[in-house]
Amino acid sequence: MRGEDRTSGALFSYVDIEARISAKHPLRAMRRLTDAALAELDQAFSALYVGFGRPSIAPERLRRATLLQLLYSIRSERQLVERIEFDLLFRWFVGLSIDEKVFDASTFSKNRDRLLTQEIAQGFLASLLALPEVKGLLSAEHFSVDGTLLKAWASMKSFRPKDGSGEPPSPGRNGEADFRKTKRTNETHASTTDPDARLFRKANGQESRLSYLGHALMENRNGLVVAAEATLATGTAEREAATAFSERLPEGATLGADKNYDAEAFVEGLKAREIAPHVAINGSVSKTGKARKTAVPPEVAASLGYAISQRLRKRIEESFGWSKTVGGLAQVKVRGLAKVRAAFVFAMAAYDIVRLPKLLAPTGEVCPAA
Repeated sequence: MRGEDRTSGALFSYVDIEARISAKHPLRAMRRLTDAALAELDQAFSALYVGFGRPSIAPERLRRATLLQLLYSIRSERQLVERIEFDLLFRWFVGLSIDEKVFDASTFSKNRDRLLTQEIAQGFLASLLALPEVKGLLSAEHFSVDGTLLKAWASMKSFRPKDGSGEPPSPGRNGEADFRKTKRTNETHASTTDPDARLFRKANGQESRLSYLGHALMENRNGLVVAAEATLATGTAEREAATAFSERLPEGATLGADKNYDAEAFVEGLKAREIAPHVAINGSVSKTGKARKTAVPPEVAASLGYAISQRLRKRIEESFGWSKTVGGLAQVKVRGLAKVRAAFVFAMAAYDIVRLPKLLAPTGEVCPAA
């Protein structure tokens, strides 16, 4: 018997939104971890609001919505709000019922200075890693560090002389500008749209671009990011950030890194804190044919742990790759170092949230029963 095609919907629905979400959906485990981490930030959120006036949109909902934007590679906050409007899965994850009105996209902009901060992002990452079921996955002895280039939300045409000289681009939506035979440096030029962005190139043979640098510290047992930071793009920023990370490590720990960290001052600093410098040897040859002298002690380079660290340290690139291809950080969509720092740290926390359900699934601590 052929079924009837009814084009008019029912007036009432008696199905709970919770019943619409599969018990095995990966977002269930992710939301449980997210809620537990956000619960630890309750006092920090309360300190951001006054005790009177009209109630605001719950900051926890805005944070969960931002996490969805990273997980599903949604390009803009306006598209995110549109998706939450009709997608029951998104409504459930954010914490909205079917009847509740979705907040406007401008809510993110109005609360950006309050919620998109380095303190909140770092607190969220720390709370996530401090959960009892997560702490058992982390190594306390073996770590890796690396940095990545973050393209700034600024055009090269905005990189103008600081003294106001130079010809502006031709008029129009995307006016032309001739940069030939002009020397531009960070000392003489600055971006008019993002003054914190710096002209930088990551390696020889690559073009220079307005950028920031993101840095991450990874534990080697499961490849989870345990610390993150973003800085101005300079030639020494990676080693300076790694030095700051190393101050958190216990004595006797190992720290793996690529050959960019093979500098005497950095390696000697690790040795002074009794941290084994498992740094890749920079054996580059100069134009005169002289090989560069490494700062890594020969006994460390010959050890078995050094070889293991050199193999495992490359996993940190997975977090950078995910943040750029999925998390939308191929070019940051905020301006200013403070906001870039917050966005990068929160993206690293999102990467951990994506990986944790599979790591915790064998123990049965997070995944719900079918």
